[in-house]
Amino acid sequence: MSLVVVGSMAFDAIETPFGKTDKIVGGAGTFISLAASFFLPEQGIISVVGEDFPKEDLAEMEAKGIDLAGLQIKLGEKTFFWSGKYHNDMNSRDTLITELNVLGTFDPTVPEAYQGAPYLMLGNLSPEVQRTVIERLTVRPKLIAMDTMNFWMDIALDELKKTMKLIDVLIINDEEARQLSNTYSLVKAAALIQEMGPKIVIIKKGEHGALLFHGSQMFFAPALPLEDVFDPTGAGDTFAGGFMGYIASSDDYSFENMKRAIIVGSALASFCVEKFGTTRLKEINKEDLNQRINQFVQLAHFQMMEL
Repeated sequence: MSLVVVGSMAFDAIETPFGKTDKIVGGAGTFISLAASFFLPEQGIISVVGEDFPKEDLAEMEAKGIDLAGLQIKLGEKTFFWSGKYHNDMNSRDTLITELNVLGTFDPTVPEAYQGAPYLMLGNLSPEVQRTVIERLTVRPKLIAMDTMNFWMDIALDELKKTMKLIDVLIINDEEARQLSNTYSLVKAAALIQEMGPKIVIIKKGEHGALLFHGSQMFFAPALPLEDVFDPTGAGDTFAGGFMGYIASSDDYSFENMKRAIIVGSALASFCVEKFGTTRLKEINKEDLNQRINQFVQLAHFQMMEL
């Protein structure tokens, strides 16, 4: 098993300017593992759900090669639930309801079959839970990537910094990068964050693309302009899953291959936002993905004429 994903599996209720949903399946772990499944025949997930999580969704995940040995199903308890409303710009949102339920007491377990996995993707969870997984691995993976958010910077900054010392790749958005580094310039922010532990920093800029930093090396991936954006929920997790799935499948974490992985992650995220929840990730195939990647290539490809 080349990749282990750690992250929430949840219910979301979402309202955007284009519509609203009742409870639908979401969660960082769900989006990450579905995205990674485009590249990996097998991966493991460490998460927790209640008895109310749909069995058909678990069966779909298993059919895509997502091993559920690390998933705890708490009988008689409820799955994590989040409800939010997006503003007209689709970049900002208000949280309406958060019910931690089983996630509030989540104590992750690492199945024996997951030990020795070369790649680990830590989805957005409390830094203590993320660190616990790392500490329970008998062999350190080749590459550990982590996503986090400003919520943990607000209430658990010291714990977050402890966990950051143990990872290789940090994936955050531009607002979070500025808050974590206490500086506005994203170039300076990335350099300061690298001093905190992770040698590779990926800064997501939503509809404006993504930046990759490693030492003095820097790469920018554009975002694909889309006709329709229905629901941004899970786009960042899909990006991370595509990135790590591609890295794990190629077993190459050189800077050049990370550039390719950034484009792959961006392409998958561009599908994710076209419909609510995980719908588009379940509809598309490898051919669709390759066509979308080619659109990204054409977006920034040109030949310079001699001046």
